[in-house]
Amino acid sequence: MNECTTLCYVEKDGKYLMLHRTTKKNDINHEKWIGIGGHCEEGESPEECILREAREETGYILDGLRFRGIVTFVSGGERDTEGRWTEHPVSEYMFLFTASDFHGDPIPCDEGELQWISKEEVWDLNLWAGDRIFFRLLDEEAPFFSLKLLYDKSGTLREAVLNGKELELFDILNEDGTQSGQVEERNVAHRLGLLHGTVHTWIVRKNEKSGYDVLLQKRSMNKDSHPGEYDISSAGHISSGDTPLLSAVREMQEELGIDADPSDIKEIGIHRGKFAGNFGKNFHDRLFKDREISHVYIYDKEIDIEKLKLQESEVESVKWMDYAECRQALKEKTIHSCVYLDEFEQIGEALGLV
Repeated sequence: MNECTTLCYVEKDGKYLMLHRTTKKNDINHEKWIGIGGHCEEGESPEECILREAREETGYILDGLRFRGIVTFVSGGERDTEGRWTEHPVSEYMFLFTASDFHGDPIPCDEGELQWISKEEVWDLNLWAGDRIFFRLLDEEAPFFSLKLLYDKSGTLREAVLNGKELELFDILNEDGTQSGQVEERNVAHRLGLLHGTVHTWIVRKNEKSGYDVLLQKRSMNKDSHPGEYDISSAGHISSGDTPLLSAVREMQEELGIDADPSDIKEIGIHRGKFAGNFGKNFHDRLFKDREISHVYIYDKEIDIEKLKLQESEVESVKWMDYAECRQALKEKTIHSCVYLDEFEQIGEALGLV
């Protein structure tokens, strides 16, 4: 039988009431920070359950209760290579609430320590990776949502599905580029500036000016960063569990409709990219902190850009530009671009132009 639970984040003066679960050693949430809540008793509605749990854990009577979403937790199962369950998981349906007001006198909590934490500092706590996703949704005032979170036996997030659409998950990297074992959702990684892997494939062709043209793509205005700016021919993130080369092949197919043979994509090096400073940039009124290690590739097979199938959600248009002219434009900042100049010069060195 699937379990039903509730969770609530009580708000006050820009803070959440957080519970540091420290009391029970065999608690799956031991040392994690979560909201208040618990299991629905027989015959209880979700609202009745969270009101009861709040009284029992905090002494507060909740007011201004908002039902924000349903979170489906799937954990502990194993799948074979074809995706079939070989060991069935445990499923839990959690009803997620926020409360904008409360009254009553506080009482000690027998499950850990209750603390008021500012909404910005919450992100620095020891949270489940999936919790960071619904914190993001709460902060963005997302409409009522359904979020599925699948964890493996080690407690690592392996799948996240929002309203039926799978979200991108990244392997978070150590500073030396090795995998840390942490997996985070794309928007969470960019909000926190967590180091992750990307692929950058530069499509080139020979010309009679500087020696080579480079293909630039103009990013869609709907992109979550650098909308409408000129960028690398094909670029994308390395999804959790994927390899760089296969990610490069996938991105070329998805963004441009090019079915490239992996043997034709030549890796020329690594580039480390991040925004200047520690505060990131704002796009579409959202903070975006970018820190990435990019595998840089060159693809020099003949293509006809008139026959490319551009991914509308990612790419507005493409154009050829002479390498030397593009390099000068990047130096003088006369082209509206998000290309790193030092990476562009890596390309020039690989082509014998710099």
